[in-house]
Amino acid sequence: MSPHHPRSPTGCPPCLTGMSPATLGPPGMSPPPRSPPWGRARRPPPHSPLAAPRPGPAGSARCRRRWRTDGATEGPRAGPGEESRRPVPGPAAPAARGCPPLASGSPVPRPPPPVPRSPSTHGQGARDTPHLGVCPFPPQVCWLAPEQTAGKQKPYMYTQGQAVLNRSFFPCFDTPSVKCTYSATVQVPEGFTAVMSATSSEKQKDNTFVFKMSQPIPSYLIALAVGDIVSADVGPRSRVWAEPCLIEAAKKEYDGVIEEFLAVGEKLFGPYVWGRYDILFMPPSFPFGGMENPCLTFVTPCLLAGDRSLADVIIHEISHSWFGNLVTNASWGEFWLNEGFTMYAQRRISTEVYGLAYTCLEAATGRALLRQHMDNTGEDHPLNKLRVVIEPGVNPDDTYNETPYEKGYCFVSYLAHLVGDQSKFDAFLQAYVNQFKFQSITADDTLGFFLEYFPELKEKGVDSIPGFEFDRWLNTPGWPPYLPDLSPGEQLMKPADELAQLWAADSLNVEAIEAVDITAWRTYQLVYFLDKVLEKSPLPEGNVERLSKMYPKISKAQNAELRLRWCQIVLKNNLEAEYSKVKDFLHSQGKQKYTLPLYRAMWGGSEVARALAMETFSATAPQLHVNVQNYVKKILGLEGAED
Repeated sequence: MSPHHPRSPTGCPPCLTGMSPATLGPPGMSPPPRSPPWGRARRPPPHSPLAAPRPGPAGSARCRRRWRTDGATEGPRAGPGEESRRPVPGPAAPAARGCPPLASGSPVPRPPPPVPRSPSTHGQGARDTPHLGVCPFPPQVCWLAPEQTAGKQKPYMYTQGQAVLNRSFFPCFDTPSVKCTYSATVQVPEGFTAVMSATSSEKQKDNTFVFKMSQPIPSYLIALAVGDIVSADVGPRSRVWAEPCLIEAAKKEYDGVIEEFLAVGEKLFGPYVWGRYDILFMPPSFPFGGMENPCLTFVTPCLLAGDRSLADVIIHEISHSWFGNLVTNASWGEFWLNEGFTMYAQRRISTEVYGLAYTCLEAATGRALLRQHMDNTGEDHPLNKLRVVIEPGVNPDDTYNETPYEKGYCFVSYLAHLVGDQSKFDAFLQAYVNQFKFQSITADDTLGFFLEYFPELKEKGVDSIPGFEFDRWLNTPGWPPYLPDLSPGEQLMKPADELAQLWAADSLNVEAIEAVDITAWRTYQLVYFLDKVLEKSPLPEGNVERLSKMYPKISKAQNAELRLRWCQIVLKNNLEAEYSKVKDFLHSQGKQKYTLPLYRAMWGGSEVARALAMETFSATAPQLHVNVQNYVKKILGLEGAED
């Protein structure tokens, strides 16, 4: 298999009959780069176990969401610990809704040949960034065989451009410092539908689709997907797209939800300029939480919990509509400008919708992830700065970690703390978006505007307060100098802490346990409880079995954040009677955030757990994204094994 030209006898690739920038000068293009166009993106962990992941059936990987250095989280996002690119929580789409299970032991045919395109140039320069090796950037035109989709009937194709990988899709200035509009004409076989991150689309004869993005965007936000996909309206300016077997579940989960989040975002940050906000639910093998492509966010089907318990995860991707898509980091080395502001915006929207206590609980989960990351890498690691130096030739994806999300959030929160008035800081954010919309900027631009907007703070010299200097925030690795007050979340954390302590006792106080009603607890409170139970595991003999029976809301959940943690508890306590739940979860989805931690737990467990890991990977490997395949091989000691 050629690394850049995978072949397969199955399926016909869509034909791009034309794609070109609609404007290449003012006003469609922002000023020339003011900093190197190399930086970081999201999903793959910073210390990637492989120097050069090989492209395969699913292509190569990136973004949310949005996850983490240790693979425990991805990026999406917004979920408990969420890949948007950041941590993106979500359950696997249940097979019961008409989709066959993900796993199959039979080998998957190699993907169809890619569309002819201009050769791309892959950086090969030397670099000094620790723990990272220079290697060709993987292509991001991802070809899925039918076995890797939800319906398992037709092949599927999608692109993933962040951070600097759309060069393998079309000729472009593959840097966030350059923005332009674009148009595209895409012809696909009958029975397939093409969708793009565009402000308008039109279907013409011969199954040809014409797209136009009328607003200038960086190249990494240009995205295309082709498959057996249909749509359903869920709001006045939103629809969901998915394979036919998932569309009913997608509509049920998000009907009326998106418009509420958009309306709150507009109230806080200004007009939503992209027209539509649609969501494309990707096949189960999609390894990320979400990718905020304008007008059409790509998300994992794990968000389809069946009870809307993960619907709020999309708030992170919606927040990118202002921070990241509209105002963009000019260099991936200042990725925190995208993600730190988006995390702050996400939590502002969440506070308006769900209240301060719940948002603080979610933020506490994010802080714990940052603590875990810095403990694993060491606080002084060079990637634990907000301003990262990434040399030419280094894939920004390989520098991804939790720092730009959570440390970035802390810095934005510190700026709000300096202002001292939430309404005034909200007004600043609106002015900031309006000042820099459709531009790519640096941290110096952001902080300079902040000081100009608040001249009284500039006069006080808040940028150079000892221990809190803006320069220290940007250029010194380590724990944030300032942490926002999350004490309002204590009213939700304390009951969860106390309940976990009861379950960890040698002698169960059944009366006290039964007095705690968890039926009204929302996702993050349950996640917090399970994290505490996991910390205290292994529990005394018999306690986990009783916990499982008492809380079917947890042990039988379809919410992927709960399933992940319950599976981790099962493995940590050697509860072999429920190992089938671990197997079922890994068969139902291929999200990196959930897959890698479970394989680590199995491989570090008993002989029975290790055997389960080998058996499950053997059955599911063909349906996993190639990067996830390679990461799991590394965990299982199969790094040099043949496919």
